[in-house]
Amino acid sequence: MKRTVRQYLLHFFFILLPVMTYGTERAWSSDLHTWTVEEIGVLRSLSIDSLPPLPKDPTNKYADNKKAAILGNIFFTDSRFSGNLKVSCATCHPANRNFADNLPLAHGMGTTNRRTMPLIGVAYNTWFFWDGRKDSAWSQALGPFESPVEHGFTRTRCAQIIIDHYKDDYEALFGPLPVFSKRDLPALAKPAIDEPVSLKAWITMPPDVKDAVNRIYANMGKAIAAFMRTIIPAPSRFDHYVRAIVEKDQKSAIKILSSDEVKGLRLFIGKAQCLNCHTGPLFTNGDFHNISIPQPADLPADQGRADGIAKVLADEFNCLSVYSDAPRSDCGELRFIDTDTDKYAGAFKTPTLRNVAERAPYMHAGQFSTLHEVLEFYKNLPPGQRSPELGHFDLNDREMHQLESFLRTLSGPLIFASD
Repeated sequence: MKRTVRQYLLHFFFILLPVMTYGTERAWSSDLHTWTVEEIGVLRSLSIDSLPPLPKDPTNKYADNKKAAILGNIFFTDSRFSGNLKVSCATCHPANRNFADNLPLAHGMGTTNRRTMPLIGVAYNTWFFWDGRKDSAWSQALGPFESPVEHGFTRTRCAQIIIDHYKDDYEALFGPLPVFSKRDLPALAKPAIDEPVSLKAWITMPPDVKDAVNRIYANMGKAIAAFMRTIIPAPSRFDHYVRAIVEKDQKSAIKILSSDEVKGLRLFIGKAQCLNCHTGPLFTNGDFHNISIPQPADLPADQGRADGIAKVLADEFNCLSVYSDAPRSDCGELRFIDTDTDKYAGAFKTPTLRNVAERAPYMHAGQFSTLHEVLEFYKNLPPGQRSPELGHFDLNDREMHQLESFLRTLSGPLIFASD
């Protein structure tokens, strides 16, 4: 059958169309992965390759002691340091879940009013807990032990367990343990103003015995902190992508992230204004922000950082305390703390976004079950509640999907700096 010129043209058009389309897609894809010098600078600042060496902790002279980290890991997983012999630090910070549980509210002996915070890169933090009520990893580690809804324990019982079960390991690190009589260590004693029986038992202890117990307790926290500071993120797909871009290996870059993931990255550093809070290789500025997160109706009002300021200043284990190893000159963050409680009312600490897709639910009380819900909340905030730090309001559904896709590229394995 003879073909007309029109038929020949149509025939070749449909043969060439896939080839033409493929070429167009490749060109478009290459353009998508082309970044300006300024953008590459931003990408590098977010890359794990820009993570500096572990910072010194002047408050803890055992922070980089490998034996302290080993002992701290043992303390971290020992459920004998709890009122029911079932709760350890690892209960809320399980290693197989990126050291954060999957509960809306942390649960130990009872249920707390806040979500468990991640421990990834905790050594780089200045303030600890959602409200920053602690200023070192070791003082943070001590808080849960005496919380009635977490470990439900006391520092005197911690000291007794160390004497009974860890005497040799402890003394090899921290020196000789004091010799106590049974009367010296009343089981219920702790300085808890809301627990009169425990408070009375603590107040009536001799001052030198209280100080000795506090030093054992502080050293316990310092060992746990030595372990926690080794938990750092390894490169994610995002980091491999940045390396390829920096090395001008566009062929590899195209294979690492999908088009939607790269578009989401462009939104993250641009239109969505995520960098206002999520900066640096840990994707957090470490600061406190009130972004109008709704407080669950069944929980008491939570003022966040506004309450945390007074707590960290009064903390018996803060940088300026007698149990800190830091000179006063190294306590600048605490000495010059911003005490504007009005400014920080309802503000909570910005957590790292490393491995964020692996640790739902989200926010300080687990208010959102999925990343999608978080992004939708930001987008749909009423004009009167919109923080100037947020830029999600004019993102369309496709862009929201792309932004979420990018966030999932931040998932990667954890490594231990001491290895």
